[in-house]
Amino acid sequence: MEQPQRVDVPRLMGLDVGDRRIGVALSDQLGLTAQPLLTITRTNRRADLSSLRRIIRKHGIAEIIVGNPLYMSGDLSPQAAKAQAFAATLVEEFHLPMHLWDERLTTTQAHRQLDDAGHAKMGRKGIIDQLAAVLILQAFLDHRHSSMRGTKG
Repeated sequence: MEQPQRVDVPRLMGLDVGDRRIGVALSDQLGLTAQPLLTITRTNRRADLSSLRRIIRKHGIAEIIVGNPLYMSGDLSPQAAKAQAFAATLVEEFHLPMHLWDERLTTTQAHRQLDDAGHAKMGRKGIIDQLAAVLILQAFLDHRHSSMRGTKG
């Protein structure tokens, strides 16, 4: 009996972009789940892009998903404007498909998950950014898979 062949899909990278840090998550090789990778401490544009370039090359990233922190009303927040500008820079720099994903409440959800897991409040900053990136990317992956299932059959 033959083993089913595993089909690797191009990997996606999710980013939670803040003023001080960028949380980074990657999709698994099947494109089903998001996994935390690391948190980049921002220093300057050149260093930020260099760090992201290394990740893109090392992991064969095919698409980037950037959290878009809109106001609860859906209006553009100052941080959303910054995230959108950063996303535009990534498109210019890396020439990869870019998706902005509504990330309202992901940081709150990340804090809640860490509270539920009993994680101490101190020292959370980098973990929160990674977890927020995971939540952004997982929501995007879930939406993509449900959309694909909806078009078949």
